[in-house]
Amino acid sequence: MGPDNVVWVLTTGGESDSSGTLFRAEPGKKLVAVRDIATWVRKNHPDKSDLENKPRESNPYGVAAGPGGTALVADAANNAVLKVWPGGRTRVVARVEPRMTPVPEEMQGGEQPLPPQLPTESVPTSVTLGPDGSVYIGELRGFPGTPGYSQIWRVKPGAMHAVCDPDTPKKGTCKRYVDGLTSVVALDTGRGGSLYAAELSKDGWLAAESGSFEGAIIRIGHDTRVRRELGAGKVILPGGVAVGGNGNVFTAGPIFGDAGPGSIFRVR
Repeated sequence: MGPDNVVWVLTTGGESDSSGTLFRAEPGKKLVAVRDIATWVRKNHPDKSDLENKPRESNPYGVAAGPGGTALVADAANNAVLKVWPGGRTRVVARVEPRMTPVPEEMQGGEQPLPPQLPTESVPTSVTLGPDGSVYIGELRGFPGTPGYSQIWRVKPGAMHAVCDPDTPKKGTCKRYVDGLTSVVALDTGRGGSLYAAELSKDGWLAAESGSFEGAIIRIGHDTRVRRELGAGKVILPGGVAVGGNGNVFTAGPIFGDAGPGSIFRVR
């Protein structure tokens, strides 16, 4: 929900007619489809750095209220963040380049050993708007999802077509803001320039598929070196994080049914 009380709703990729679509509802009115994100990406923004030979694949995953009544959409498959106006106009805010990532030692042996390093896609799952208009982008990180290699990027206020490049993380209109996170699935902003990140699993999303369900909510201070885990040991496969006006922090999870019943609860 934005400051104008407009609600934005996003459906992820799939086979139904409403999959991969952004909806908008003004106060007291019904949801209205604004943009078929998946179709727009397929026609207008192939991923130039795609590693799976699927450059036109789309899986819009994260949405946040943007500046001036717009919406920001993180497309996990397209490795990009889009800005969508209420009338459906759509532009690219930023695209995120792949990163060389070390492969866990246990995956370097066996019948099908992997090399010590692999290029991995960003898989941006989350986006939020900072108080100064900066756009923050959170990454899940592609296979093998090695822990500690998810980043948060900061896009300069008003910038469009920014490139977030791990090889030059401090140059351009998109710069690395935080490194060393794991399988980020949601972001929100808090007081004093703080950020809150939801990590699906401390051991990475691949480990989550094998039963490693403990996730984390991380508070990142304005000084990004200061980080604090909230609700340690109690956060299971979180799917989101939200900061209330009074500073309370909420999360929802688990997002996989075999990890237990889902709920929304306060971690601070």
